[in-house]
Amino acid sequence: MPFQLSLVVLYGFSVLLLVATPGPVVALIVNTSLQSGPRRAVLTALGTNVASLLLALVAVLILGGSLRLAPSLLNWVSLLGCCFIGYLAVQGLHALRAPSTSASPEEPRTRRAGGDLLRGFAVGISNPKDILFFVSFFPRFIQVSPSFSTSVSVLIGLWVVIDFAVLAGYILLSRHALTLKYQRAVTWASSLVLLAVALSGIAYSAHGLLAPGNA
Repeated sequence: MPFQLSLVVLYGFSVLLLVATPGPVVALIVNTSLQSGPRRAVLTALGTNVASLLLALVAVLILGGSLRLAPSLLNWVSLLGCCFIGYLAVQGLHALRAPSTSASPEEPRTRRAGGDLLRGFAVGISNPKDILFFVSFFPRFIQVSPSFSTSVSVLIGLWVVIDFAVLAGYILLSRHALTLKYQRAVTWASSLVLLAVALSGIAYSAHGLLAPGNA
């Protein structure tokens, strides 16, 4: 069979479940949308999307035999990223305790656009879900086409479309009147999700680095 449509559908469904499941990226997007508006949330989503593309490229290079990564390197990336995620979580929780101030919509858009992209990229590149998916799960779907390059193009293209569509849906949902009504509760929950992911990721990565034979 030249093109395995059923495998593509299964892959698309797997990506949808992975991206839609609340995690550090979703929590970051929702927090950014609530606190800074949808424009900055979209920029943050673009940053996470670029990170996913880089992880996909690494997976492709590994599959093609052009790159080998030591497990310790992945553990270090995850550890540093989880520390950053933990910092964002603490920052979000601290903001809830401070008096609410309404920032000018022009200031963050012009001065912090690059910062939003970088923040999204930093969380996306260290997201444990995405790392595990692209290094372990992604290769199982590389047989969707007899051509390696075609398979890679289809799989990465599907990821980009589904990933951004789901995050855009979360941004729209976060601007819903009911969500805005309970903004503090949603921000609190999102920050706690970030903190839980950070702590579990730090523990997992540290265990991997300290385990014998994983140097």
